[in-house]
Amino acid sequence: MHQDSERPATEGAAPEEVLAAIGDVMRAISRPGFDLGDVLQTIIRSAVALARVDFGNVLRYDEEAGVYRVIAYHGDVKQGYWDIVKEFPYRPDRGSMIGRVLIERRAVHIPDVLDDPEYTAWELQKAGGYRTLLGVPLMSNNEVVGLVVVWRHRLQPFTDHEISLMTTFADQAVLAIDNLRLVQTVERQRSELARFAPQAAALLSRDGGEEMLAGHRREITAMFADLRGFTSFAESAEPEEVLGVLREYHAAVGETVVRNGGTVEHFAGDGLMAFFNDPELVSEHQLVAVHSALEIRERFEAMAAGWRKRGYDLGLGIGLAVGFASLGRIGFDGRFDYGAVGNVVILASRLSDAAAPSEILISQRVNAFVEETVTTEAASELSLKGFSKPVPAFRVVGRVV
Repeated sequence: MHQDSERPATEGAAPEEVLAAIGDVMRAISRPGFDLGDVLQTIIRSAVALARVDFGNVLRYDEEAGVYRVIAYHGDVKQGYWDIVKEFPYRPDRGSMIGRVLIERRAVHIPDVLDDPEYTAWELQKAGGYRTLLGVPLMSNNEVVGLVVVWRHRLQPFTDHEISLMTTFADQAVLAIDNLRLVQTVERQRSELARFAPQAAALLSRDGGEEMLAGHRREITAMFADLRGFTSFAESAEPEEVLGVLREYHAAVGETVVRNGGTVEHFAGDGLMAFFNDPELVSEHQLVAVHSALEIRERFEAMAAGWRKRGYDLGLGIGLAVGFASLGRIGFDGRFDYGAVGNVVILASRLSDAAAPSEILISQRVNAFVEETVTTEAASELSLKGFSKPVPAFRVVGRVV
């Protein structure tokens, strides 16, 4: 057993030491492009020092391998311990510290492993030489994404204060992991969305490209597409289902636009804006845009049929207009887009808002360009927000056979 004089309890650590350690971790997490390994190393080093333990490590779940791996540690152990850890089959059971944490999904304290009737991982214990163990799960979205494990060679149970401190460090590790996941998700989405405006990216290496990025005017055909019934769907469906539907929808629209020479300016929830004839010139861009809208409608109806089988009733409204716009790079350093500004953009947006499910509404000027190759019919003059007079509009029925 231990004596009180042997116990360098965490209560002995000055509050400023604890705050300084937490501050170090938060600063590491807030750095742009932070390295997760470095952050977790900072966390476990601080945890070992402030709790006065002999060794500590952080494990993270490897989704591909389906195992928990040590990714940061502090303290000295024999090589034999690492040889065992690399191959040890951690699973939810009562026989090991990690297995017990996976079952209980909360902090687990074993005051004396030699006096614990359920403990069976003796090969690990002999190699590590520990007596007192503490494990804290890293919980994210109700999943155990990792663990913080610390131990003492001597018999010295952890106090409630020390367990609370370890929980704080575990929370910081979760924050670091979640932040990294967020950064990776954003970067992945940026890479995916970049595929929808390859022409704009190509301007950087083209003669005169910088001038075009700075701003210019050109006639374009603008397209807006919006889902119908999305609000009620989003309120009743699980978030994962909503994101899955949006991914299918965005991919179908974006891929069609890019394949036909258009540029996707942005996605905004259930809405999307694209335009044709800039930065790449598109011959008969009005007709290409309308044909693209018809293809999008066909692809969407096929997807919507599958969604209806799952109880999701969603429609798509599309609006197109042609006219001159100011185009170029918009945004700020570190987050630029290539966009269009002008009445033609506003008109396309308003036509999309007015379109019924499965309806494609085009402006009078677009209709004048495409009426010989596309079947259209006059729609009622529309009172659109931002326009002082009713606006003539036409409904696209289909291609001329």
